Amino acid sequence: IDPTSGKRVIYCGSDQMGQGDVEFGQILLTNFFATLIELDPLPDCILFVNSGVKLVCAEANALEALNQLACRGVDIASCGLCLDYYHLKDQLKVGRVTNMLEIAEAQMQAGQLIKP
Repeated sequence: IDPTSGKRVIYCGSDQMGQGDVEFGQILLTNFFATLIELDPLPDCILFVNSGVKLVCAEANALEALNQLACRGVDIASCGLCLDYYHLKDQLKVGRVTNMLEIAEAQMQAGQLIKP
C-alpha cells in the first residue's frame, strides 16, 4: 500500500497512552484526541479495541473530542466483541460497532497506521 494514497488509520488498543501511571496515561490519550482536531489532514478512521472501547462510552473524558472528530467525517469504529467483554455495548456514545474482520482489513489496507 502506498502511504500517500492509503487511509490514515489510528489503532487505539488501550484506554491510556504509553506505559506508567494509568491515570496520567488516560490524560495523555484524551489530550491526543483533542489535539487531532487541530491537525490537517484528519485521520480517516479510528479503531478502538480491547480497553480502548472505554473511550467511546458514557462518562469517558475523550467523548467531546471524539464527537468533534466524528462530526468532521472521521470514522469511529469500536470492536463489538470488546464492547461485549467490558459490558459496554449499551453505553456506546460515539461512532459505530464493527468486527475483527473489518478491523483487520482496515489495518492491512492502511497507508498509515498510527498507534497512540
